[in-house]
Amino acid sequence: MKLIVGLGNPGPDYEWTPHNLGFLAVDVLAERAGIRVTRPEAKSLVGRGQIAGHDVILAKPQTMMNLSGVAVRMLLERYECEPADLIVLIDEVDLPWGMLRIRDKGRNSTHNGFKSILGSLGTDEFIRVRMGVQPEQQWGDRKDYVLCTMGREERRIAQEEVVEAADAVEVILTEGLEKAMSRFNRKATPSGESTE
Repeated sequence: MKLIVGLGNPGPDYEWTPHNLGFLAVDVLAERAGIRVTRPEAKSLVGRGQIAGHDVILAKPQTMMNLSGVAVRMLLERYECEPADLIVLIDEVDLPWGMLRIRDKGRNSTHNGFKSILGSLGTDEFIRVRMGVQPEQQWGDRKDYVLCTMGREERRIAQEEVVEAADAVEVILTEGLEKAMSRFNRKATPSGESTE
């Protein structure tokens, strides 16, 4: 069993903000696999099904972002999974729009949801798929930026980015982490287009 968790903030006010790319990526996976992520469990909305022949739980924590770790820990306990069974989909303000980074350990993130998961699990050894949302211009407060509604161009890139993140999860499940990292950990140009 794999637990695939997309991070975000609940409620319509946050739906199209950079901080909610994790939710949007889970929605893509759910639509492809015909999984309804609607059942309230462990402070999350969850759905159970199969992706690429693997039993999975898709989850969107319904705590606010900085308490995501509470929900993730409860989900792992409820489904008797280990951190090694966890894949987290997360926005990353330190990466440019359009760039993905897949890692299986490490603590180098300023993301409050990620920090909450680290604190709750006591380990950094779980897979995370980070989706870049870095502003092109200087922005005063990062918190304000990740919680403001995306503009038209950002939304266009976000829609492509969450599809690619869903593709990355499928490759992790079917071909393994190393193949996924090799394929998706690319540099992005300033326009948001990726290059090998």
